Amino acid sequence: MSSRKLQVVSPVPADIDIANSVTPLHISEIAKDLNLNPDHYDLYGKYKAKVLLSVFDELKTRQDGYYVVVGGITPTPLGEGKSTTTVGLCQALGAYLDKKVVTTLRQPSQGPTFGIKGGAAGGGYSQVIPMDEFNLHMTGDIHAITAANNLLAAAIDTRIFHENTQKDMPLFNRLCPPNKEGKRTFNDIMFRRLKKLNITKTEPEDLTPEEINKFARLDIDPDSITWRRVMDVNDRFLRKITVGQGPDEKGMVRETGFDISVASEIMAVLALTTSLSDMRERLGKMVIGNSKSGDPVTADDLGLGGALTVLMKDAINPTLMQTLEGTPVLVHAGPFANIAHGNSSIVADKIALKLVGPGGYVVTEAGFGSDIGTEKFMNIKCRYSGLKPQCAIIVATIRALKMHGGGPQVTAGKPLDRAYTTENVGLVEAGCVNLARHIQNTKAYGVNVVVAVNKFSTDTDAEIAAVKNAAIGAGAFDAVLCTHHAHGGKGAVELGIAVQKACENATQPLNFLYPLDISIKEKIEAIARSYGASGVEYSEQAEKQIEMYSKQGFSGLPICMAKTQYSFSDNASAKGAPTGFVLPIRDVRGSIGAGFIYPLVGTMSTMPGLPTRPCFYDIDLDTQTGRVKGLS
Repeated sequence: MSSRKLQVVSPVPADIDIANSVTPLHISEIAKDLNLNPDHYDLYGKYKAKVLLSVFDELKTRQDGYYVVVGGITPTPLGEGKSTTTVGLCQALGAYLDKKVVTTLRQPSQGPTFGIKGGAAGGGYSQVIPMDEFNLHMTGDIHAITAANNLLAAAIDTRIFHENTQKDMPLFNRLCPPNKEGKRTFNDIMFRRLKKLNITKTEPEDLTPEEINKFARLDIDPDSITWRRVMDVNDRFLRKITVGQGPDEKGMVRETGFDISVASEIMAVLALTTSLSDMRERLGKMVIGNSKSGDPVTADDLGLGGALTVLMKDAINPTLMQTLEGTPVLVHAGPFANIAHGNSSIVADKIALKLVGPGGYVVTEAGFGSDIGTEKFMNIKCRYSGLKPQCAIIVATIRALKMHGGGPQVTAGKPLDRAYTTENVGLVEAGCVNLARHIQNTKAYGVNVVVAVNKFSTDTDAEIAAVKNAAIGAGAFDAVLCTHHAHGGKGAVELGIAVQKACENATQPLNFLYPLDISIKEKIEAIARSYGASGVEYSEQAEKQIEMYSKQGFSGLPICMAKTQYSFSDNASAKGAPTGFVLPIRDVRGSIGAGFIYPLVGTMSTMPGLPTRPCFYDIDLDTQTGRVKGLS
């Protein structure tokens, strides 16, 4: 492969400085290493290309490579380096162990990039480059999602307006206007609604007044609308807004709000779709609210499923990029990890597994800790993709384990307490209960578990040995020390060897945590038990929603729990491996087109705010060189 060895320096420079110190290979060279010819991709500049879905069709009879998912222990607010580990491992496999490898990652939102978290290209000497292109517009997928989402939002309010201001016949006549010959016809998307209403007639003139009423009036209940507008910027003042205040809207005022673009159900649809035709069906099935009689109203009911697919037709193709060491990366989709499943796309993984072929490796990352990201990867993503991973990595850090062992609070932007920078083996050992539960939960899916200890300069040999011993004792296949942040792929070679052995020795089938044919509550309770809960408590609103989704025929969908990433429980301050708690379900909502029900454990913000000092203070452009400065 077109890999290159890095010239590392110590101390490790800023991420953007490292990224700018390496000239990326032309993306056609990366594509060539994967046996892709120019007909297989569309170039987006010199360093990015959209890989076409036809590649999978050409290679569908080829055997897949090994499939590896990277999760983590319950993190501190600082993060424990899952993205960095994912990239570093792939650099090790490709540049040092001479394996065919593709990294598959989520596209980051611009909100956190300019807000408090920074980018998501990895870090140190384990990064995706060009870093600025990765973290900003990339190939416009998020912009396409934003446009599609907001077109649907506009259609909802406009349909209510037109239904409220017109009688049945004028409304029907405008929906089915006569052509030049004076003949009225139904278009393709209208036949979907007719079928839903059990109307078999094919000519508009044949409908009875009652059928015209049913067809033309969606009768949307404004209080039931769950669809909100989106933008890819952190803006807390758009969390709650009022629409319809203009004089031409005739007093049809409604409270709504904005979410950040990656929280849109369309992003989750993109991540879980398996083909262009599948995406068309999922987009059409998205439920935006209910009619006043309690029936679900979909994007297809609004006549929009086809138009949404047109807006998303290029976004469905994954974007090919590269790591610092020249190994290939497919970047695609970026769904939230709480109200959605927090994983990159199925189509990117499927294409990558064919491209690497037998003996090759596809390494993907699951958002948040393994209790959230890996659980959703297994029970939602793998269920829809039909793929089975051979190995799951759990990233751990000494500082996070000390926190779980009873260490002082860790706060982003504040210096670490001395407990985290001096040796304390007892604190580490106490915190390993968190690691042990993640190992046991992950191993239950039938995969071999490898623990990657992400090393920091203050970690001691005794502390690292304690983690390795605890990991093996809890059932991990192996536990290895990693220094990929400081050394690139060279620092993850041992991890690469462990992953190779774990994949080669995988023999068990994939075991889901729950079957789909049990009730919504039974699925929720199965997941809650994996957290250590002794039971589940449902609010009145949650009970109402569960009854509604069951009545509407959606109880067969998998569950996507929306809870804090900072604890197994609902209480972010409950560290370690809490047990005996009752998990409260505040509300239950559905992403029906994407294909899951998501219970809300506590309050989830879907539109982040900006801190006092956002990351944008540090971001600028060198006008002499054209290079971006200050991205983190």
